[in-house]
Amino acid sequence: FRMTNGMYPELITRPDIKIFLPPIGGLTIYIWGDPDTIPDEDIELTCRVHDECNGSDVFGSDICTCRPYLTHAIEECIKTAQRGGCGIVIYFRKEGRSLGEVTKYLVYNTRKRQEGGDSAENYFNCTEQVAGVQDTRFQALMPDPLHFLGVTKIHNFISMSDMKYNAIVSTGIEIVNRVEIPKELVPADAQVEITAKVFHGYNAGKAYEGIDENELKKTVGREYAY
Repeated sequence: FRMTNGMYPELITRPDIKIFLPPIGGLTIYIWGDPDTIPDEDIELTCRVHDECNGSDVFGSDICTCRPYLTHAIEECIKTAQRGGCGIVIYFRKEGRSLGEVTKYLVYNTRKRQEGGDSAENYFNCTEQVAGVQDTRFQALMPDPLHFLGVTKIHNFISMSDMKYNAIVSTGIEIVNRVEIPKELVPADAQVEITAKVFHGYNAGKAYEGIDENELKKTVGREYAY
């Protein structure tokens, strides 16, 4: 109740409500396979929690990994359904880490126009320069749709984000395997993003071993000769 600034009195006045889905930004749930199998922990469940990225998801920008990672997740969900399991993608309207689309494009502009060009070393600094913070996504309520669906165990979690992983497992949902984006799906200009994220602690698995401070400093994006 305090975390949502008192906007939802039902959190106090309705103790009978076990799952609360506040209208924060909106979301869409996509399911492949039989939804009735979701609560069964013995049946394989593949899941991605995806935050909206209009530039990549819709217009195909290659500055980030959002679209290829979402596509990979959909493919893995379909494969799981074909094996008799179920796949879930929850698409949250949290554009630009919930900073909004305009702010995100201002960050992109700063990244490309800064002295020395776009670099993994300054990836997170640029967001903070423009917006004053690195991220405004509120992850505490993010797992609620999973509980609404009856999810108690995710066999394949298609995400490298520790913030999302920690938010989900802290609510009692078990995650067995964490699946990183295959290296061959990372666009050339998105090497800046993936290198910065892995260096700063994103769960990367064996595919991204060896990303150290030297790799961080030498990874740069495409130049535009501004």
